[in-house]
Amino acid sequence: MSIDTTHKPAPSRLNFLTAAQLPKFTPLATLVVSVAAAAGALALFGSASIANVVIFGALLFLVAIFTLSASVEGSRRAKDRLARYVVTGFFLLALTPLISLVWGTVANGISRFDGTFFTWSMRNILGEGGGAVHAIWGTLIITGIATLISVPIGLLTAIYLVEYGSASKLGAGIRFFVDVMTGIPSIVAGLFAYTMFSMIFGAGHKSGLSGAVALTILMIPTVVRSTEEMLRIVPNELREASYALGVPKFRTILKVVLPTSIAGIITGVVLAIARVIGETAPLLVTASFTASMNLDPTQNPMATLPVFVYNQYMYAPGIDTAAYHARAWAGALTLILIVMGLNALGRFIAWKFAPKPGR
Repeated sequence: MSIDTTHKPAPSRLNFLTAAQLPKFTPLATLVVSVAAAAGALALFGSASIANVVIFGALLFLVAIFTLSASVEGSRRAKDRLARYVVTGFFLLALTPLISLVWGTVANGISRFDGTFFTWSMRNILGEGGGAVHAIWGTLIITGIATLISVPIGLLTAIYLVEYGSASKLGAGIRFFVDVMTGIPSIVAGLFAYTMFSMIFGAGHKSGLSGAVALTILMIPTVVRSTEEMLRIVPNELREASYALGVPKFRTILKVVLPTSIAGIITGVVLAIARVIGETAPLLVTASFTASMNLDPTQNPMATLPVFVYNQYMYAPGIDTAAYHARAWAGALTLILIVMGLNALGRFIAWKFAPKPGR
């Protein structure tokens, strides 16, 4: 009697890690069907607007995907899917104003995004033509001066709060006043700078330097807070290792603490610049507005992009409103591009000077 030694294939076992799962196309298909169903139902009642379709379609999608997932995958995975899609939905909802803002600015400002806009001022210009070169230079000069003043003050203040006065009463008082300054309305900073310069140089003094001081007041709290948080996350082991080698404290700060946190510090500085570069109220009070080029920040009014946009939009004559509004949108688009460029530059500098792995 011969024995059959051939092995029969074992029955395939069901992988419990991948079993009972919805197909990958299910969420997209469910979303399409839900939006279509919501649109059809709302059309019957005559209220099929885009907003209503999106809202009711999203709600119907959440109910449908939760029901499908619960019946196939179980309640635990269904709840996980529901939470994931709710978070994703709110993320997309938060992006909607930003996308709408960028789209509207580009669509309305691209018509005047030409060479004339970047090479001409508004001197002796009525109606079409003219540009914002004087406002662009004014924005760069005033913001640059404010940065040169506020960054050293904010950086040294944060170093004192973290490295020297973390447990002192003076440090607690400084933190309190920094928090108070964070909530100061921008117009108050402008009035302070205007009053101070009027007391020194005479009533009614308007200059770019006065505007830079107003922006400095707004920048310092942001620089202090961001730098303080970056310095606090530097591990104490790095400081202790430096002290164990006999390195003085000031040299430890310069050679160990600051290089370790430089990426975060630069990011905080860029955020502070972006925070003030679009301020209008303090610059209206301090730097005022002019239609001519002025590169001297110590005297005479100096134009800036936020004030330029405000004037072009608010004081457009009824005869040729479109030309003024086109310049205003082009100025807003230029301001957005400047902020984006500063963010890109800050990220590059942070990447360039951040500590490399293994060092």
